[in-house]
Amino acid sequence: MAALFKYFSGCAMALVALFAPVMPLVWCVVGFIGFDFVTGVLASRADARKEGRAWYFSSHEAWHTAQKLGFTIVAVCMAYLIDTQMLDFMELNLTKLFAGFVCGVEMWSFLENACRISDSKLLDYLRGFVAGRVTKEIENEQRNR
Repeated sequence: MAALFKYFSGCAMALVALFAPVMPLVWCVVGFIGFDFVTGVLASRADARKEGRAWYFSSHEAWHTAQKLGFTIVAVCMAYLIDTQMLDFMELNLTKLFAGFVCGVEMWSFLENACRISDSKLLDYLRGFVAGRVTKEIENEQRNR
């Protein structure tokens, strides 16, 4: 039994060592998703208060966020394996690109939630400006095809 324990603990530590370099990116993704979740809950509460209805915490949304977090962590680790083990001869930085994309989407959602919570004209303007800019870039790209 002791030998089996040593074998499995050695395998677990090998996995920890393999993914140790990607942990800062994983923690960034966890932080962005966590902040988005907290502001989403606060925005939901603010919307309920504005509409004069009762507010309650939905465990469905919490489980959705937990699933999203789990899948995102696995995807960052998979991208890291592709970068370091399979395509190590190419400098793709796929892990950073994927983590940056996820963090960008979560930041956008955070800004939307911040607008719902605070009714800030500046945040609303910023959100509209960025949305218009992205739409304009997409239209330009489609015309150039």
